[in-house]
Amino acid sequence: MLNFEIDTDKCTKCGLCAKDCPTSIIRMKKGSCPYIPAEKEKECFKCQHCLAVCPTGALSILGRNPEQSVTLKGNLPDPQQLETLIKGRRSVRSYRNENLDPELLQQLLDVAWHAPTGHNACQVRLTVIDDKQAMESFRDETYSGLARRVKSGNLPAEKAFFADFVNLWQKLRIDVLFRGAPHLVVASAPRDCASPLPDCLIALSYFELFAQSQEVGTLWNGLVKWAIDDLVPELRQRLQLPSQHQIGYVMVFGKPAIHYQRTVEKGTANIVRLKS
Repeated sequence: MLNFEIDTDKCTKCGLCAKDCPTSIIRMKKGSCPYIPAEKEKECFKCQHCLAVCPTGALSILGRNPEQSVTLKGNLPDPQQLETLIKGRRSVRSYRNENLDPELLQQLLDVAWHAPTGHNACQVRLTVIDDKQAMESFRDETYSGLARRVKSGNLPAEKAFFADFVNLWQKLRIDVLFRGAPHLVVASAPRDCASPLPDCLIALSYFELFAQSQEVGTLWNGLVKWAIDDLVPELRQRLQLPSQHQIGYVMVFGKPAIHYQRTVEKGTANIVRLKS
């Protein structure tokens, strides 16, 4: 059941919800409030566009009410500040050895969960290590697994450089892979969903930008992704990743031990414009 409900005292019968419905299942009868025929409910994307577009907050769906939402007018970020946030984002490779506040960490994950997905499937799974002691254990397991492959001479030639990372960790406790980050998040999605890889990358992009706004550092970590996917497969089990899931990417994060003071300039964007 979609629980598509209309507050008849608030509804102006403007028809915006029907006009904006991606699957065109919302119906309007002259002089009546909108409705969804029972046989059409299965076609709903559950996108909640109808709830979001209603100018008077008269519409509820899926048990969600307008009162639970944030009004956009007057609450959107200033464009210049948003530009600075995007341009000021840096990869952080030095972290403080402390946990994030649990409420802040949960907020980061909740915001990332609002990222768009193909067909509005919302099947991205965020596997998180939210405690620095658990992260230390996972770090040790990763280096131990890599060390076994190095010792057996079983590293692929194109990833032979991982032996250097193991050596630095064992001899000097230099953590090239995780950079001493206290937390880690893995975005994965079912291989058979509409767009598993883009969905994961978009979710982590949302996560990263909101983290930046909260002074939380992040690092897109392809090395750890390789370690999990290609070199130490038992780590998938450790992370409780479903066998049918594809890892989109891995990100480490935490309170940064270094703070950047300004944006950088990357020059003119590489743009191709088509002409008629």
